[in-house]
Amino acid sequence: MYDNTNLVVGAGISGAVIARKIAEKLNEKVLVIDKKNHIAGNCYDYRDKNGITIHKFGSHIFHTNNDRVWKFLNRFADFNTYMHRVYAIIDGIETAIPFNFNTLYDVFPKLLAEKLETKLLEKFDYNSRIPILEFKKFNNEKLDFLADFIYKKVFLNYTIKQWGLRPDDIDSSVTARVPCLISRDSRYFQDKYQGIPLCGYSHMITNMLKHPNIEIKTNSDFSKYKNKKFKRIFYTGSIDEFFEYKFGSLSYRSVSFKFEEHKCAYYQKNSVVNYPDNYDFTRIHEYKYYLNENSKNTVIAKEYSTDFKLGINERYYPIVNEQNTELYNRYKKLARTYDNVYFLGRLGDYKYYDIDKAVLRALERFDEVFENKVILNFNKDLQVNIKEI
Repeated sequence: MYDNTNLVVGAGISGAVIARKIAEKLNEKVLVIDKKNHIAGNCYDYRDKNGITIHKFGSHIFHTNNDRVWKFLNRFADFNTYMHRVYAIIDGIETAIPFNFNTLYDVFPKLLAEKLETKLLEKFDYNSRIPILEFKKFNNEKLDFLADFIYKKVFLNYTIKQWGLRPDDIDSSVTARVPCLISRDSRYFQDKYQGIPLCGYSHMITNMLKHPNIEIKTNSDFSKYKNKKFKRIFYTGSIDEFFEYKFGSLSYRSVSFKFEEHKCAYYQKNSVVNYPDNYDFTRIHEYKYYLNENSKNTVIAKEYSTDFKLGINERYYPIVNEQNTELYNRYKKLARTYDNVYFLGRLGDYKYYDIDKAVLRALERFDEVFENKVILNFNKDLQVNIKEI
């Protein structure tokens, strides 16, 4: 029944991209399955009774410098020009992060801020990005004071809440995502292309999967199809689960959201406010900012981080450290022995992908498998399996 069909496991962004490429470029049949009752994976969003587009699994902000990714997604959605900004409560002061010169003047007296700005410009180029853990390594009395302040007030406790680990116990690919900006640019991302799909991510992925060669089945677990014969399988689920935890379980962090509706136009002055040192949630999302939606009420979500527990909650973020990397590499080596099974996505690759990196990975995975292209990626944190098929 399925001998000439490609099976894509997971209807999130990675699965949708690879399914579309196969259906469109190769004119082959694709069956896309997902154990959830909806498509779009963790990008799933919906409009609620207030007319607000809710990101069910946390805020998803698209940003990229990659022209190929941007052009591909714009076939399926129009984007607004939203540029993400994040605020954090530091010593009771609401200010922008990543930490930049604007933050500097918000949290310190003007005279001290001016001295620190001068020191920073003596040491670093304007518009440079310095990972916080790297910042702490410089031997300069005043900069040591600043680095220690940022580390403790912005980074340390937030990281412990989010990951359940101290920063030193997490791979640098994760900690480097939170830099200090030697500039007055208060945007969270500095990419060329930024925005939110005007009709939502679910609608964008629906359009991506809308092709006569694609069949979609939700509420469908891979276990029902594992013993059936397919032309190829593209698996975006957790690689350790695929191999029935042969070598053990990979570690993940999970998150949960407490949604609240408030009878006011806005709850906070920004879409996302982080709480590094206060409360047991990490941040509060307010969704109406993303598409500038008008309503008399507003909806927020308080985000809580916790360990992933099989059967209890969802896998969100791979915990990339030496032990897990070694375990993942054992699974990756085993995966290479399968001629027609390919892994991709945040869970399949065990990588902390943003949306654009997940899209690029799927596009490049197609190139590797079907166009005999060798993808050279020198970023060790996004390294792919380099071989010619």
